[in-house]
Amino acid sequence: MDMPTTTLKVKTSHGTIAVETRGAGFPVVFIHGNSACRAVFQKQMLSPLLDSYHLISFDLPGHGDSEDAKDRARTYSRPGLADLVIELLGELGIDHAAIVGASLGGHIAIEMLSRSNISRGQFLMGTPAVGSNFSEGFVSKPLNGLASRGELTSEEVREFAELVYGSDFEPFMQRAIERADREFRGNLFSAARSGAGVNQRAVLELTTVPTAIVNGENDAIINLDYVDSVRYANLWRGKCFRIPNATHSPFWEVPHIVNHLLSEFLKELTGRRSN
Repeated sequence: MDMPTTTLKVKTSHGTIAVETRGAGFPVVFIHGNSACRAVFQKQMLSPLLDSYHLISFDLPGHGDSEDAKDRARTYSRPGLADLVIELLGELGIDHAAIVGASLGGHIAIEMLSRSNISRGQFLMGTPAVGSNFSEGFVSKPLNGLASRGELTSEEVREFAELVYGSDFEPFMQRAIERADREFRGNLFSAARSGAGVNQRAVLELTTVPTAIVNGENDAIINLDYVDSVRYANLWRGKCFRIPNATHSPFWEVPHIVNHLLSEFLKELTGRRSN
């Protein structure tokens, strides 16, 4: 069934946010990563496998078609972004949802667990649940240091895009990186270094919220062995998935596999009901 998508602008205390929605039923919220935009989830938003759900994607503050944050120090941190998502969903009248997070989006999803009861399940990709030692979750400095740098050259933008999306990245992804608020990346990592946010490893070792872990087996950014070492309290199907022929963004590189897994996760989460 061909269902149209709806776009709207939603005012929040963090700034005006660009939102895209499709369908009806149980809400599924997609949160993109650092210096990305909602369009990276187009292969999920348009998937027939997800037709029976209310799909919601949006641009984080300082990204895509959303405004830069009104107060960067308040918003550009994991806790600040989690507060933004909670407020945004409140404005949309959504009090429960499955949260699909990619990279930073997954960190935001975990942060939300200690701040609201909206999440009924989370589907995390490219997201190591960082504990007291942030670096353990990554192979080296995230994106060779580009993830925290304000100004990027055109060559660095291309490197950023290829590391995140693989060799088949598209021009809109580079434009999203270039558009991102120059203060976003530095503020985000500065806040993390200062201890902002929860111990995410501890959260996932305690939460009863069903958690799916899906990563590309060739991800050169995150430490997959670290991801597997977390003692998840409620790990979907009892294992962390490593998807062949994919790097940091399996939802983009191998959407047929990810969409199938997400569909199965949502069926189990909702008791095979869509509302």
